[in-house]
This record gives sequence, C-alpha cells and structure tokens, in this order.
Amino acid sequence: DIRVGDKVVIRKAGEIIPEVVKVLLDERDGSEKEFHFPEECPACGAKVVRPEGEVVIRCVNAECPAQRERLLEHFVSRGAMDIDGVGEKLIEQLVAAGLIEDVADLFRLTKEQLLELERMAEKSAQNVITALEKSKNPPLARLLFALGIRHVGTQTAELIAARFGSLENLQSAAQEDIATIPDVGPVAAQAVREWLDEEHNQKVLSKLAAAGVHPQTAEPAKTDGPFVGKSFVFTGSLSKPRPEMEAQVKALGAKASGSVSKKTDYVVVGADPGSKAQKAEELGVKVLSEEEFVELLGSLNS
Repeated sequence: DIRVGDKVVIRKAGEIIPEVVKVLLDERDGSEKEFHFPEECPACGAKVVRPEGEVVIRCVNAECPAQRERLLEHFVSRGAMDIDGVGEKLIEQLVAAGLIEDVADLFRLTKEQLLELERMAEKSAQNVITALEKSKNPPLARLLFALGIRHVGTQTAELIAARFGSLENLQSAAQEDIATIPDVGPVAAQAVREWLDEEHNQKVLSKLAAAGVHPQTAEPAKTDGPFVGKSFVFTGSLSKPRPEMEAQVKALGAKASGSVSKKTDYVVVGADPGSKAQKAEELGVKVLSEEEFVELLGSLNS
C-alpha cells in the first residue's frame, strides 16, 4: 500500500540497489494518493499483462511503437552493436519518417535517405553509414544481447555464444540444450527458444543476414586449465577497461562477476577500489593488485 507522496525507509540492498523497507504510516497527512497500476499500454492502448511470479507489468504487443523505438535504441547502444552516431533522436526521426520498422532496416538505410532528415548534414550522414557498415560483423554475444531477448544480458549472451559458437547452431538447438549451460538455466533457455521460434524474429534474422550482418564465430569456452570455473571481480581504477580484463579471464574459462561473495576466488583491485575490496577481505577472498593479476596470468599461461 505504498502511495504517491508517502515517506518511506530505504536501505542499500546488495551494496547498491535501493530497497523500500517500509512505509512511515505515522507520517501520512491525508494528501497521499493510492497508486493504480495501468491496465492498458499508454503508447499503443493494448492490454498489459503481469506474468505469474513477476513484479513488472508488460505490454506484449509486438507492434507497440514505444517498444520498437526502445529496442532500436538498445540494439545500437554501447555493449550491444555499439553503432556510433545512431542515438535516440535519430531513431525517433527514422521511425517517424517510416524508414525503419525493425533493427534489420537500419542496414538498408542510404545516405540519400538520411540527408532528407531534418538537421542532417552530409558528413553526419556519411558517418552513420560508415558506422553501420563497420558493425556488420559483431561478436555473436554482442548480437544476441542487442536483439533484446528477455533474460539475456551480456553475460548470458557470452555463455550461449561460447556454447554454440554460431547463430546457426543456436537456431537449431533444443531448449533443453540451452538450459544445460551453467548459469543460464531454464528461464533464459525458454526465452531464447521462444524468441527464435517467433515468426517475426525469424524474418528479422533473415533480413539481417540479407543485409550482410554476419556475427563472428565464437571461440568455444575452455573446459580445462587452472582458470576454468574460477570467479573474478574487478574493481577500482584499472589501466585497461574492465570489460577487456573480464574478457581475458572468460577466454580462459573463468567467470567475471560484478559483486563479491563467498564463491569469488579473486578480487583484482585498482586505485580507489571501494567496498568490494573490503568485503573480499572480510570474506577471506584473495585480493590481487593489477600487477599481481598480470603475474598470475603469466604464470598460468607459461
């Protein structure tokens, strides 16, 4: 019974996530308003649903214009396809002009079409076309994440890519095969299989291939070696981008996590590491400086 205008007690859950603990009922003055969850999508008017066991309320209309724009924004974002020069404003213009309906349409754009848009200069249009062309051979994991499949974040996408190697292998995989991947499980496996089986999505994948988008074959995950199954957490200011260092250990069969737990094997710290280093020490987890991490890599690979 949280109401608009309530005062609440909040704590940091999991070190960072704000969690509402309780409502301060004694602080209410009568001006608070009850909250009524929407029954229709405000963008397309379709009935919304709340899946059993979940908190979130969703619009399930595949043609919802708001969902289409958000998916396009996600697809081009950093960490996904990482297409420079294609942002929220440009996507709004492209959708409004009827130039794109799905992510595959991005790769059919021409410079001439872009130049017809408001405030689009010659150089900017060419930069967009160049960026789209450069993005046509992404790592398989990036494409899987970019497609916006429910329950498939960057780490799950990497695990799936390492297991199946190619998009073709994944398309022919049974749900049970996907579910056997450690740390993927049945919920994500079902979401992936259902996404792949949906006719609209199959057409999008075909259009992407026809437009020249071909993901790189993923290297299979290592199944033996001293790093296999180990868990790393990187924290603080490091000399290399954190994703790059995480990729190093993942290539050796290890896992990279964002939080420290009893299951963590190593915490690699840079400057100003913060609470994660402190928690590692409290839990007895091995803490390495960046130099010690490099030495460890060298000793295990020699």
